[in-house]
Amino acid sequence: MHKAGGILSGLGPARKISFFLATGGLVGLIPKAPGTFGSVVGLGVVCLFSGLDFSLAFGLTIVLFFVSVGVAGDAEKILQCKDPGAIVIDEITGMAVTMLGIPFSTLTAVAGFIVFRILDILKPPPVRTVERRFSGGFGIVIDDVVAGIIGNLILRVILTIF
Repeated sequence: MHKAGGILSGLGPARKISFFLATGGLVGLIPKAPGTFGSVVGLGVVCLFSGLDFSLAFGLTIVLFFVSVGVAGDAEKILQCKDPGAIVIDEITGMAVTMLGIPFSTLTAVAGFIVFRILDILKPPPVRTVERRFSGGFGIVIDDVVAGIIGNLILRVILTIF
């Protein structure tokens, strides 16, 4: 596990909640592939959003983005490290963007997960460009949002073809 136990002991309740959210319910503390596990948590959020009207799901995704920026920036300060792997709220938000407006099924969820993870790991332009340009909570989250937008477009093309 991460050194979070010692760090959290000195925090107040609001910052503990912020850290909990930023790490996807502490999933980000899994030592191997925390981003992948964070993306799985993101699928849970997507599942919750999938039954909602598009405009409500879109609004909640925007709220998720702003909450993500705040808690990611706070967790980065807590961990005293630039964009630490333990922060996975960005993957959760990226998955929500990837699947926004896509009909939810096991097949689309798996396809969305795979497409998003490939984009998040490889960081093709403009994802890498955005990642390098911004810092703090916004910088942590925005590259995953861009990867999510690209992933959403790719999924729409795949669904149109098949």
